[in-house]
Amino acid sequence: METRHRALEVLRIVDPAAKAAAARALYAAAQDGLILACEAQIQAPPDLPGRPDRPRLVAAIKVANRSPFTLAGRAGLIHAICHIEFNAINLALDAVWRFAGMPAPYYLDWLRVASEEALHFGLLHEHLQSLGHGYGDFDAHDGLWSMAERTRADVLARMALVPRTLEARGLDATPPLQDKLRRAGDLRAVEILDVILRDEIGHVEIGNRWYRQLCRERGLDPIALYPELVARYEAPRLRPPFNLPARSAAGFSAEELAYLQG
Repeated sequence: METRHRALEVLRIVDPAAKAAAARALYAAAQDGLILACEAQIQAPPDLPGRPDRPRLVAAIKVANRSPFTLAGRAGLIHAICHIEFNAINLALDAVWRFAGMPAPYYLDWLRVASEEALHFGLLHEHLQSLGHGYGDFDAHDGLWSMAERTRADVLARMALVPRTLEARGLDATPPLQDKLRRAGDLRAVEILDVILRDEIGHVEIGNRWYRQLCRERGLDPIALYPELVARYEAPRLRPPFNLPARSAAGFSAEELAYLQG
Protein backbone atom coordinates (compact mmCIF):
# COMPACT_ATOMS: atom_id res chain seq x y z
CA MET A 1 0.00 0.00 0.00
CA GLU A 2 1.27 3.48 -0.90
CA THR A 3 2.74 5.35 2.07
CA ARG A 4 0.19 8.15 2.22
CA HIS A 5 -2.76 5.74 2.17
CA ARG A 6 -1.15 3.83 5.03
CA ALA A 7 -0.61 7.07 6.97
CA LEU A 8 -4.30 7.84 6.56
CA GLU A 9 -5.19 4.37 7.86
CA VAL A 10 -3.04 4.95 10.94
CA LEU A 11 -4.58 8.39 11.46
CA ARG A 12 -8.03 6.75 11.55
CA ILE A 13 -7.06 4.30 14.33
CA VAL A 14 -9.12 5.12 17.43
CA ASP A 15 -7.12 3.40 20.17
CA PRO A 16 -4.18 5.62 21.21
CA ALA A 17 -1.77 2.80 22.05
CA ALA A 18 -2.52 0.99 18.78
CA LYS A 19 -2.11 4.23 16.85
CA ALA A 20 1.23 4.95 18.51
CA ALA A 21 2.52 1.47 17.72
CA ALA A 22 1.33 1.70 14.11
CA ALA A 23 2.95 5.12 13.64
CA ARG A 24 6.29 3.80 14.84
CA ALA A 25 6.00 0.73 12.60
CA LEU A 26 5.14 2.88 9.58
CA TYR A 27 8.25 5.03 10.04
CA ALA A 28 10.40 1.91 10.41
CA ALA A 29 8.95 0.58 7.15
CA ALA A 30 9.53 3.92 5.44
CA GLN A 31 13.18 3.86 6.49
CA ASP A 32 13.41 0.50 4.74
CA GLY A 33 12.22 2.08 1.50
CA LEU A 34 8.43 1.91 1.70
CA ILE A 35 7.84 5.41 0.28
CA LEU A 36 6.25 5.00 -3.14
CA ALA A 37 4.24 7.25 -5.47
CA CYS A 38 3.12 10.41 -3.71
CA GLU A 39 1.25 12.20 -6.48
CA ALA A 40 -2.32 10.98 -6.05
CA GLN A 41 -4.95 13.12 -4.37
CA ILE A 42 -6.76 11.16 -1.65
CA GLN A 43 -10.39 11.84 -0.78
CA ALA A 44 -10.73 12.86 2.87
CA PRO A 45 -12.88 10.45 4.90
CA PRO A 46 -15.42 11.90 7.35
CA ASP A 47 -14.01 10.35 10.54
CA LEU A 48 -10.76 12.26 11.08
CA PRO A 49 -8.90 11.98 13.28
CA GLY A 50 -9.43 8.60 14.87
CA ARG A 51 -9.62 9.14 18.62
CA PRO A 52 -11.29 7.55 21.64
CA ASP A 53 -14.53 8.75 23.23
CA ARG A 54 -12.52 10.15 26.12
CA PRO A 55 -11.08 12.61 26.94
CA ARG A 56 -14.12 14.82 26.69
CA LEU A 57 -13.21 17.80 24.49
CA VAL A 58 -14.20 21.21 25.84
CA ALA A 59 -13.34 24.83 25.08
CA ALA A 60 -9.76 25.70 26.01
CA ILE A 61 -10.92 28.22 28.64
CA LYS A 62 -12.84 25.41 30.38
CA VAL A 63 -9.79 23.18 30.83
CA ALA A 64 -8.73 23.53 34.46
CA ASN A 65 -5.23 24.73 35.27
CA ARG A 66 -3.39 22.01 37.16
CA SER A 67 -0.85 22.56 39.91
CA PRO A 68 2.02 20.06 39.94
CA PHE A 69 2.24 20.34 43.72
CA THR A 70 -0.65 17.92 44.39
CA LEU A 71 -0.90 14.37 43.08
CA ALA A 72 -4.21 15.01 41.32
CA GLY A 73 -2.95 18.27 39.88
CA ARG A 74 0.24 16.67 38.61
CA ALA A 75 -1.75 13.85 37.02
CA GLY A 76 -3.95 16.42 35.28
CA LEU A 77 -0.87 18.27 34.05
CA ILE A 78 0.77 15.11 32.69
CA HIS A 79 -2.55 14.22 31.07
CA ALA A 80 -2.63 17.60 29.30
CA ILE A 81 0.85 17.01 27.86
CA CYS A 82 -0.12 13.45 26.94
CA HIS A 83 -3.10 14.86 25.02
CA ILE A 84 -0.82 17.27 23.17
CA GLU A 85 1.44 14.40 22.12
CA PHE A 86 -1.52 12.25 20.98
CA ASN A 87 -2.69 15.16 18.85
CA ALA A 88 0.85 15.62 17.56
CA ILE A 89 0.81 12.04 16.21
CA ASN A 90 -2.39 12.92 14.35
CA LEU A 91 -0.96 16.18 13.02
CA ALA A 92 2.18 14.51 11.67
CA LEU A 93 0.20 11.71 9.99
CA ASP A 94 -2.15 14.29 8.51
CA ALA A 95 0.81 16.16 7.04
CA VAL A 96 1.79 12.93 5.28
CA TRP A 97 -1.49 11.77 3.72
CA ARG A 98 -3.13 15.11 2.97
CA PHE A 99 -0.57 16.84 0.77
CA ALA A 100 0.16 15.20 -2.57
CA GLY A 101 3.15 15.83 -4.81
CA MET A 102 5.74 16.68 -2.15
CA PRO A 103 9.26 15.24 -2.40
CA ALA A 104 9.85 11.86 -0.76
CA PRO A 105 12.05 13.40 2.00
CA TYR A 106 9.05 15.48 3.12
CA TYR A 107 7.02 12.34 3.78
CA LEU A 108 9.92 10.64 5.53
CA ASP A 109 10.41 13.70 7.75
CA TRP A 110 6.77 13.71 8.89
CA LEU A 111 6.69 9.94 9.41
CA ARG A 112 9.70 10.42 11.66
CA VAL A 113 7.81 13.12 13.56
CA ALA A 114 4.79 10.84 13.96
CA SER A 115 7.02 8.07 15.30
CA GLU A 116 8.73 10.34 17.81
CA GLU A 117 5.42 11.82 18.97
CA ALA A 118 4.20 8.24 19.46
CA LEU A 119 7.23 7.57 21.66
CA HIS A 120 6.48 10.70 23.69
CA PHE A 121 2.85 9.65 24.12
CA GLY A 122 3.93 6.24 25.39
CA LEU A 123 6.41 7.66 27.89
CA LEU A 124 3.86 10.13 29.23
CA HIS A 125 1.03 7.62 29.40
CA GLU A 126 3.19 5.15 31.31
CA HIS A 127 4.04 7.91 33.78
CA LEU A 128 0.39 8.99 33.99
CA GLN A 129 -0.56 5.42 34.87
CA SER A 130 2.04 5.43 37.66
CA LEU A 131 0.10 8.39 39.10
CA GLY A 132 -3.11 6.35 39.12
CA HIS A 133 -4.72 7.66 35.94
CA GLY A 134 -5.03 6.92 32.22
CA TYR A 135 -5.46 8.92 29.05
CA GLY A 136 -9.04 10.17 28.94
CA ASP A 137 -9.47 10.72 32.68
CA PHE A 138 -9.42 14.52 32.38
CA ASP A 139 -11.08 17.00 30.02
CA ALA A 140 -8.99 18.38 27.15
CA HIS A 141 -9.34 20.84 24.27
CA ASP A 142 -9.03 20.51 20.51
CA GLY A 143 -6.92 23.54 19.60
CA LEU A 144 -4.18 21.66 17.78
CA TRP A 145 -6.48 19.71 15.48
CA SER A 146 -8.59 22.78 14.75
CA MET A 147 -5.50 24.42 13.22
CA ALA A 148 -4.95 21.30 11.10
CA GLU A 149 -8.50 21.72 9.82
CA ARG A 150 -7.98 25.39 9.00
CA THR A 151 -4.76 24.71 7.06
CA ARG A 152 -5.94 21.57 5.27
CA ALA A 153 -5.92 23.20 1.82
CA ASP A 154 -2.35 24.55 1.81
CA VAL A 155 0.80 22.75 2.86
CA LEU A 156 2.66 26.06 3.16
CA ALA A 157 0.16 27.36 5.72
CA ARG A 158 0.36 24.04 7.55
CA MET A 159 4.14 24.26 7.83
CA ALA A 160 3.97 27.88 8.97
CA LEU A 161 1.31 27.47 11.62
CA VAL A 162 1.59 23.98 13.09
CA PRO A 163 5.28 23.06 13.57
CA ARG A 164 6.80 26.53 13.58
CA THR A 165 3.97 28.18 15.57
CA LEU A 166 2.03 25.71 17.73
CA GLU A 167 4.81 23.19 18.27
CA ALA A 168 7.36 25.96 18.74
CA ARG A 169 5.31 27.19 21.70
CA GLY A 170 6.29 23.94 23.37
CA LEU A 171 9.94 24.93 23.12
CA ASP A 172 9.11 28.02 25.16
CA ALA A 173 6.82 26.32 27.65
CA THR A 174 8.90 23.25 28.50
CA PRO A 175 11.75 24.68 30.64
CA PRO A 176 9.43 26.60 33.04
CA LEU A 177 7.24 23.51 33.28
CA GLN A 178 10.28 21.38 34.07
CA ASP A 179 11.23 23.80 36.84
CA LYS A 180 7.80 23.38 38.44
CA LEU A 181 7.88 19.61 38.17
CA ARG A 182 11.39 19.50 39.59
CA ARG A 183 10.26 21.55 42.58
CA ALA A 184 7.31 19.18 42.96
CA GLY A 185 9.75 16.26 43.08
CA ASP A 186 8.62 14.59 39.84
CA LEU A 187 12.01 13.90 38.34
CA ARG A 188 10.66 11.25 35.96
CA ALA A 189 8.43 13.84 34.32
CA VAL A 190 11.42 16.17 34.00
CA GLU A 191 13.39 13.38 32.27
CA ILE A 192 10.55 12.70 29.84
CA LEU A 193 10.30 16.40 29.01
CA ASP A 194 14.05 16.41 28.28
CA VAL A 195 13.42 13.79 25.59
CA ILE A 196 10.42 15.70 24.24
CA LEU A 197 12.27 19.03 24.10
CA ARG A 198 15.20 17.47 22.26
CA ASP A 199 12.92 15.88 19.67
CA GLU A 200 10.63 18.89 19.31
CA ILE A 201 13.57 21.07 18.32
CA GLY A 202 13.99 18.69 15.38
CA HIS A 203 10.28 18.79 14.56
CA VAL A 204 10.22 22.58 14.48
CA GLU A 205 13.36 22.54 12.32
CA ILE A 206 11.55 20.29 9.85
CA GLY A 207 8.67 22.78 9.73
CA ASN A 208 11.05 25.70 9.23
CA ARG A 209 12.91 23.92 6.46
CA TRP A 210 9.82 22.98 4.44
CA TYR A 211 8.19 26.36 5.03
CA ARG A 212 11.23 28.11 3.56
CA GLN A 213 11.48 25.69 0.64
CA LEU A 214 7.81 26.20 -0.23
CA CYS A 215 8.25 29.97 0.01
CA ARG A 216 11.23 29.79 -2.36
CA GLU A 217 9.26 27.67 -4.83
CA ARG A 218 6.37 30.18 -4.78
CA GLY A 219 8.57 33.27 -4.85
CA LEU A 220 7.40 34.46 -1.42
CA ASP A 221 9.26 36.21 1.38
CA PRO A 222 9.01 33.92 4.44
CA ILE A 223 9.47 36.79 6.88
CA ALA A 224 6.82 39.05 5.35
CA LEU A 225 4.40 36.20 4.70
CA TYR A 226 4.32 34.81 8.22
CA PRO A 227 2.25 37.56 9.93
CA GLU A 228 -0.16 37.49 6.98
CA LEU A 229 -0.71 33.76 7.55
CA VAL A 230 -1.14 34.28 11.30
CA ALA A 231 -3.91 36.79 10.60
CA ARG A 232 -5.55 34.84 7.77
CA TYR A 233 -5.76 31.56 9.70
CA GLU A 234 -6.36 33.12 13.13
CA ALA A 235 -3.29 31.53 14.67
CA PRO A 236 -2.52 32.27 18.32
CA ARG A 237 -0.32 35.26 19.00
CA LEU A 238 3.00 34.24 20.45
CA ARG A 239 3.91 35.78 23.78
CA PRO A 240 7.18 35.80 25.74
CA PRO A 241 9.18 34.41 27.38
CA PHE A 242 10.76 32.69 24.39
CA ASN A 243 13.30 29.89 24.52
CA LEU A 244 15.68 31.62 22.14
CA PRO A 245 18.46 28.98 22.23
CA ALA A 246 15.99 26.20 21.38
CA ARG A 247 14.33 28.28 18.68
CA SER A 248 17.71 29.10 17.19
CA ALA A 249 18.64 25.40 17.21
CA ALA A 250 15.32 24.72 15.46
CA GLY A 251 16.33 26.96 12.58
CA PHE A 252 14.70 30.30 13.34
CA SER A 253 16.85 33.08 11.90
CA ALA A 254 18.11 36.09 13.85
CA GLU A 255 15.59 38.20 11.92
CA GLU A 256 12.74 35.89 12.92
CA LEU A 257 13.78 35.89 16.56
CA ALA A 258 13.92 39.69 16.47
CA TYR A 259 10.41 39.74 15.00
CA LEU A 260 9.16 37.56 17.86
CA GLN A 261 10.62 39.86 20.46
CA GLY A 262 9.46 43.01 18.72
